[in-house]
Parts: sequence; structure tokens; C-alpha cells
Amino acid sequence: MQNGSNGAKTIETDVAILGGGPTGSTCATFLRKYNPDLRVTIVEKEVFPREHVGESQLPSIGPILDEMGVWDKVEAEGFPIKIGASYTWGAKLDRWDFDFYPVELWKDEPRPAKFEGQRRHTAFQVDRDRYDEILLHHARDMGADLLQPVRVIDIPVVDDHVQGFVLDDGRTLKAKHYVDGSGTVGLVRRALGVEVDAPEQLRNIAVWDYWENAEWAVEIGVGGTRVQVRSLPYGWMWFIPLGPTRTSIGLICPASKYKEMGLSVDELYLKAIADQPEITALTKNGTRTMETRSCKDWSQLADRLVGPNWFICGEAAGFADPILAAGMSLAHSSGREAAYSILELERGELDAAWIRDRFNTRNRTNIRQHIQFAQYWYAANTCFTDLKDHCTAIAKQAGLRLSPDQAWRWLSQGGFTTESVGIPTFGSFDVACTKQILERFDAKDRKTPYLADGYNVFELNLHNAKDSTIGVLGQGRINMVPCYERGNARLPLVGYYKVVVDTLKLTSDAREMTEIFQRTVGSSSMTALTLCMQALDTMIQESWVLRKKDSKRPVMHVGNEGNRFVRSSEDTAEALAKSKTKPTYKSNL
Repeated sequence: MQNGSNGAKTIETDVAILGGGPTGSTCATFLRKYNPDLRVTIVEKEVFPREHVGESQLPSIGPILDEMGVWDKVEAEGFPIKIGASYTWGAKLDRWDFDFYPVELWKDEPRPAKFEGQRRHTAFQVDRDRYDEILLHHARDMGADLLQPVRVIDIPVVDDHVQGFVLDDGRTLKAKHYVDGSGTVGLVRRALGVEVDAPEQLRNIAVWDYWENAEWAVEIGVGGTRVQVRSLPYGWMWFIPLGPTRTSIGLICPASKYKEMGLSVDELYLKAIADQPEITALTKNGTRTMETRSCKDWSQLADRLVGPNWFICGEAAGFADPILAAGMSLAHSSGREAAYSILELERGELDAAWIRDRFNTRNRTNIRQHIQFAQYWYAANTCFTDLKDHCTAIAKQAGLRLSPDQAWRWLSQGGFTTESVGIPTFGSFDVACTKQILERFDAKDRKTPYLADGYNVFELNLHNAKDSTIGVLGQGRINMVPCYERGNARLPLVGYYKVVVDTLKLTSDAREMTEIFQRTVGSSSMTALTLCMQALDTMIQESWVLRKKDSKRPVMHVGNEGNRFVRSSEDTAEALAKSKTKPTYKSNL
């Protein structure tokens, strides 16, 4: 600590992180894990534990918690295991399930458990007051300094360089690198004058309360369940068990519709509970805290996320509508990305401009894809009977008067490798699930065919492509792996993409390709084989592979029929009846 010329005290650190939520804790933990010599300081204005909305997670968080070394601490808290979600959404009012792991294969296992086996495919439903505290204390245990409760009252900026955090106790925190993990308020972002794009028709409000002793909609094994999402004519509801007795229940409603209805926040909340019969039944014997909360719920994306000495992460960087439950995934992943970027900047072995451009492009694309997918969810939900004009406006704004096949091409702009290099994903969802969701939303029952379906000759197309590299995070390093580059497109030579590329260098015949896929990834692994087919599909989409049909050979048949991850509740019940593992499963709906 030093005294400035005016007598004010200055705190010197290497990395100053604004915000002690999951973004800041994740960033700090990785910085200290992989470079214990770095001085890392987190500034958090609130005393933990404190309530926070955003309790439903996606499986992509699990590997990050494991790498942080905090999985066991989170698992020990006994948060419900999220196996998936149940929806009424789309072209029909029937209930359907989106599971991360086929429930009929679930094995009843004791808890706490390790991050292995079926648990690698699940997520948590977390009480944020405890979850955020666990992560923040873990970052502190890793050696990060914590200033709490301390507010940042000013952030001087000169020539796009952050000069420090002026604290409410009169001190100034100065660092080499600054990270904005302050949430949607985006304190560093605002100080820098970075604008945000907020689609007008995704400007909603969230209204919620916490309940004691509401009945779980479904009980699976030991602590497993599904989040419940239910459409109403004027919005949608969430039902998220957070523990044996505590449940988060809330409503998302367009801000314009809320204003039009003329109800108070509490009146709107009670109306939503009463209007949804399943949630009414689940809360029949429960009691609420009688403290209705509300907040602005706008999807938005910052124009830029990186500068000469700063990174913008988490909800400060952008926010995608909670219908996708991706907020926590984006927070954790961007915090990890920022840490890895700073670690490499400190090493000085990679080009600094490339490191910053990679962070900006990768994270903005990831957020934008989630926002686009949310736009499609809203535009395609005919259950919003009171919001027809609103949904039409969303469709018009985003150009969504599309068939599922056309929608897939629109959504996939920007590529398929933003979340998991080597695995074909769109945002947080794999290709098969995304295609099936698009089909479920289509009132005309049109399909989103795989581009390999009906063809039998496939050739690698490297015309105008050049050898390049792409950065993949691992063990504290941005590892450079080979890829092909053509324009803005990248084809990483890793994971399932490499399997397809290597196969196409051996044969162009569909049947031989399938045999090689099976030998490479294992003939018994249907999931791995499916991911090979998804990688092939995305490579055709981006013209890395050309397809032909030879009338003398059998054609490839690829489809989503029998998909065990997105299906009607009736199909789920049928699969459970035939299950060999016989998981404990109780439905209270």
C-alpha cells in the first residue's frame, strides 16, 4: 500500500476484479491457480450471503467448477441435480422434456458424488446466496484478496485505459489488468463509454418469490429433478427447486405488457400463480416469503469486451434471456476466458492483440447466438396468446419469418465452435437438440434435415483455405491447435471435427465413413457417433464438405427420430417403463 501525493492511500495489485459473483470468483480462482505469484484483488459491494436470481444452470458449468477445484464444495451443499427441464412452449400446449441425460438410463447414486459418470452430463439448481458465497470464499482460499463490503465510486479513464478503482473508503485500487464482473450495471463498461445493443422486443421484467414446502414437480433418484417452464398468455413462469424445502418461482413478462396490464408487481405475480394450474397445485401446501422481487430483464450485448488493460465479462458483457438458462454458463465461461487471456498476456509468448481479439470475438459471438436463439423461442411460441403482436414484432425485428430449416441457417451464422472447440455446438446446445427444438416450434410440422441425409459421397473442400491455428484453453494455457481458415470461418483439427477430416482423407463413401467413425469413437457409443454426424453436418453447412449422390450406392440416413434428449412427456414415460436401470422416478404433475 502506498500514499499518493494528496495523502490518499493507493492499493497496488496485478489484477483488479470488480464484482464477487460467479464471474469474478471464477476469474480470480483461475488466475491464482495457474499463477500463484499474481496479486489478485476482488472488490465486492455486498456482504455475502445475499439473494440473487439466476439459479438454473447448464451442464457446461460442471467442467469449470471441476477445474476450479470447487466441485466437491458445491456438491457437498446438496443442491438439487438438474437433469433437464420440462416445458409448455411452441406450437402446441403439450408438455415436453429437454433432458441433459436420458432419464431412463439414470442410476440412483448416493450423494455427495464425484464429477464423473452421469454427473458429467447434469447441472445444479443453486440457491445463489450459498453458491456465490462458496465460490467467493474458494477464490479467497486460493489467495485472492477480498475487499468486502466496499463500493467503487469512480473509475477514471484516460485514452481507453482504466486508471484505477476509487473506493468508498478513500483508497484507490490500481492494477495492471482490470476485469468488469459487476453484472448488468456494468460499472467499468459504463465508465469506458462502451455502448450496448438491447433488442427492443426482448425487454422484459422478472417477478419472483421464494417458497417453502412447495412440492417438486418430479423427483429423480437422490436429489434429481427438472426445472419447470410454463407458458402463459402474457409471459412464462419458472419453477426451480433449490433444496429439499425451498423453491424459486417467478414470471417473465414483456415490460410493455406489464405496463398495459396495470397491475402491481405483487398482483401480477399472484395472477400468474393462479393462472397456471400445475404450479397452483405444486404450491397448494407451500408458503411464500411474501416478499415479491422484481428486476429489469433486458437481453443486451456490449459493443466491445476488451481494451488495452481491461476485460468485460459476465452480464456486464451481455445478457441472454433466461428462457435458455445460459446466464450462469456465460458468466463462468467468460470469467475463465478472461483469466486465461490475462495469464497469457503476463507470459508474453503470444501476440497480445491476437489474445484480446480472440476474447472479444469468441465471447460476443457466444452471447449473440444465445440472444438470437431466445428471439426464435419467443417468436415461435404460439402459447403467448396475449402477445401475438409482440411476438410478431420479434420475428420482424430478427427476420424470423422462416421455416425451421431456414431458421437453422440463420441461427448458425457465426459458426459452431464458440462454446466447445472440437464439439459441434450452437451456443450451449448441441446441433441435434437445437434442430429438434426448431422442429417442435414449427406449427406446420416441418423438419430441419441433416445435410448429409440422402447423400452418399462426401469430399473435403479446402479451396481457398489456409493452414492456421486456433486457441483452445487447458491447464492455464491458450494452446494453439491447427485449423483450416477461410475468410471468417475456422475448422479446428481437434475433437469430432478432426475425426471427420481424417476420415474424409481416407474415403468419400458414406458407408465406409460410418464404419470408420464407429471404429474411431467406439461402436457402442451412440452419443459419440451422433456427434460425428453433427460435425459432418456443420462442415457441410459451412462448405468445408461437399456432398453428392451416387445412384448406384446406398445413401446416408441421418435424423433426429428417437432423440432421447428432446421429446414429449409421453415418450419419456414410455422410455421409463422400458428402463433396465429402473431409476426412482416420481411425478407430482
